[in-house]
Amino acid sequence: MSSLRDYRDRIKSVKSTRKITSAMKMVAASRFRMAQVQAEDARPYAVAMAEMLARVVDNIIVDNSSHKLLAGTGVDQKHLLVVVTADRGLCGGFNSNLVRSVRKKALELVGQKKDVSLICVGRKGKESLNRDFSSYILESFTGLFGSKYVEYVEAEKITQFILEKFDEGVFDVCTLIYNEFRSVLTQEPIFQQLIPFKLFEDEDADVNADEDVDAGEKTQEAQDKNETDESECFVSFYDFEPGEEEIIDILLPRNLSVQIFRAFLDSAAGEHAARMTAMDSATRNAGDMIDDLSLQYNRARQAHITRELIEIISGAEAM
Repeated sequence: MSSLRDYRDRIKSVKSTRKITSAMKMVAASRFRMAQVQAEDARPYAVAMAEMLARVVDNIIVDNSSHKLLAGTGVDQKHLLVVVTADRGLCGGFNSNLVRSVRKKALELVGQKKDVSLICVGRKGKESLNRDFSSYILESFTGLFGSKYVEYVEAEKITQFILEKFDEGVFDVCTLIYNEFRSVLTQEPIFQQLIPFKLFEDEDADVNADEDVDAGEKTQEAQDKNETDESECFVSFYDFEPGEEEIIDILLPRNLSVQIFRAFLDSAAGEHAARMTAMDSATRNAGDMIDDLSLQYNRARQAHITRELIEIISGAEAM
């Protein structure tokens, strides 16, 4: 049975831990607000960039003579996975869930006899993946999320490194893997193909499309009838200035930087949200533990007092 001093020491230790977790929760909450605003402000631009690029691509024929970032190498033997995690821990399953998804994807590619390379952005991802995939790690970047704001220049540096490796023939397909910020309680791993260019599919748009399927089916017949009654035919098209090829040459590299920067912002917001949630849970658990230890301390103290009273009474009766 623990002594009264042991109980006091444990209660004191847990109270100190609760102060730390409570302070970390408040710090994470303040940083989360700024990161959330930055991520939400940048997301429409990234989506519009990808959609605009998709419209340009729809007006050209993609073949072997097209831009290398659009046509690719023609094969998919070599895969590069760009993994974005946090530099620090104490944020619940934020890092572990993403690393688990990356491991599953890498093993799946290896099982298909594909060559796999990794670029780790964030110290936690590097430390976790280095245990099983040390020979696959091509490069790692750490310390990007330590400042108050995530800098766009960091995304440009990584983009330049990826383009250099693509020119060297290190990989055929590049996939960006990060935690997309959905809400304070939800951060979901996302796989986004960057090279060759592929339009990022927005799940929210997919959900809305599914909800409108029934309505679309009901109005399809009416629309077809109206189209046949039209006496004039209007053709919608885009007129690009300068030409499509020149726009693609400029937009494709820039789109890489924009999408990577968006991933950084989502990851930073998700990290602070996960840490805020984890520290809130830890603070409440510490409070419950203090209550439990205090109850055990009081019981042990009462038993100690009772035992001393019995000894005094027994001694008095013996005299």
